[in-house]
Amino acid sequence: MFFPSVSLWALGLLAVQPGTALVSHPPRSQEGTCKKTTVAILGGGMAGISAAEILSKESVDDFLILEYRDRIGGRAWHENFGKDKNGKPYVVEMGANWVQGLGSPETHENPIWTLAKEFNLSTTYSNYSNVSTYNEHGFKDYSHLQDEYDAAYDIATQRAGTMLKDNLQDQSAKSGLALAGWKPKSDDMEAQAIDWWSWDFEDAYSPLESSLVFGCAGDNLTSNGFSDHDNFVTDQRGLNHIVKGMASRFLRPNDTRLHLNTQITNITYSDDGVIISNRDGSCVEAAYAICTFSLGVLQNDAVTFHPELPDWKQTAIQMFTMGTYTKIFLQFNETFWPTDTQYFLYADPNTRGWYPIFQSLSTPGFHPESNIIFVTVTNEFAYRAERQSDEKTKSEVMEVLRKMFPDRNVPDPTAFMYPRWSTEPWAYGSYSNWPAGTTLEMHQNLRANADRLWFAGEATSPTYFGFLHGAWFEGQHAGRQIARLLDGCKGNGTKCGPRKHYETLHGTTPLADYTVVNGWDGNSFVDNNVD
Repeated sequence: MFFPSVSLWALGLLAVQPGTALVSHPPRSQEGTCKKTTVAILGGGMAGISAAEILSKESVDDFLILEYRDRIGGRAWHENFGKDKNGKPYVVEMGANWVQGLGSPETHENPIWTLAKEFNLSTTYSNYSNVSTYNEHGFKDYSHLQDEYDAAYDIATQRAGTMLKDNLQDQSAKSGLALAGWKPKSDDMEAQAIDWWSWDFEDAYSPLESSLVFGCAGDNLTSNGFSDHDNFVTDQRGLNHIVKGMASRFLRPNDTRLHLNTQITNITYSDDGVIISNRDGSCVEAAYAICTFSLGVLQNDAVTFHPELPDWKQTAIQMFTMGTYTKIFLQFNETFWPTDTQYFLYADPNTRGWYPIFQSLSTPGFHPESNIIFVTVTNEFAYRAERQSDEKTKSEVMEVLRKMFPDRNVPDPTAFMYPRWSTEPWAYGSYSNWPAGTTLEMHQNLRANADRLWFAGEATSPTYFGFLHGAWFEGQHAGRQIARLLDGCKGNGTKCGPRKHYETLHGTTPLADYTVVNGWDGNSFVDNNVD
């Protein structure tokens, strides 16, 4: 289906070649003054574009979007890989790859799924039950362990809900699962593989490093609030096509409000406004700014703040964790693995998380006959792959594949590629995770504004952290709240003013504080306009 509102610009012209600016701006130092705007949006990912869209809807058209890269979309990032039979490269996603928790118009539809349908994004159902299990000797069926995990998880997540409701002390997901009956022994590598597949594959961190309460809550609010139906994006325009489509609703072709290739170096903020300084010598002066930097960028001091961010904000930034989730792509001259299977889980005899899950793109509904498969690693093993050469990583992956398929003559790959997320200066990681023992108060400090500098992104969402729809909701919320401030807080019953923060942190958060004041919007899927 063709959507006239998308335009050719939205379909691809924003993804310009590296080093090519969409709009040419002279250095501000030559002008002798900063460019002035009402709202500066720092980052052109899902949160930034969502914030700009809501500002536009609220008749706040005087804004600038400052984006580090040569394209919008943020961590919805794709690259060309391999070749089809006609020599044309495939498009594969380096980052966000799924629409998670689709929902439906009859219940509650995920806004990302709504966008996917509007802009005709090609996706395929991700069938997590279509998984075959392997160890170092080849195929071995240990899928019964998945049933044991699932039974324990159901008990653990119910207890997590009680802990949240009754304001009880949080615990690690590992301890919560153990109390529910899931206790994989350290030398039971098949159980450890199931443990990784069932938790790390989604959260990037292990159960030991994750909050039981918020890990379960985040999963439940998506899977139960929308649905447990996830779709894998196969669209050859890339997942960020929907971000471009959103932008086309309010940005004109060559719109001077979008500044690509803009590397922010310093943010000076106060109760009077915000000044953003850029590496090229330019600067922007705004009444308000919305910072949509990833948690990784904030943790790595990639941008300086003047004055320094307050202690309560710095503490929040460092208390939350940024995960690294790395997909390693291989293309072969043949598909030597079963084409009727989506996932292949490997239990290494010695090391948990050692090239554990392979996904076939040659399976019908994905890229049939592409001969492409990819394996996912997280955190320490992702960092390890980043530190070593492609050749070293390739040899390790190939050793695993040859163990998994000992009866096949497994050839060397014809194409090989993976990103190095934790070293990307505009991301420094893939997405956030909520550590055990970190309360809603602490998270609210991550979300709260510092004077006229506001924050938005997947990490600032207490209900949907780590999800693309979390970034969408947070961009909407921040944009609408600033629009209300600019309107003088007019209107009866509307929430207006700065976001709450906590100078003194407490060990737990009372249930009464699980409100929209602290960003806990459990019903946001009912009304996308709720703040």
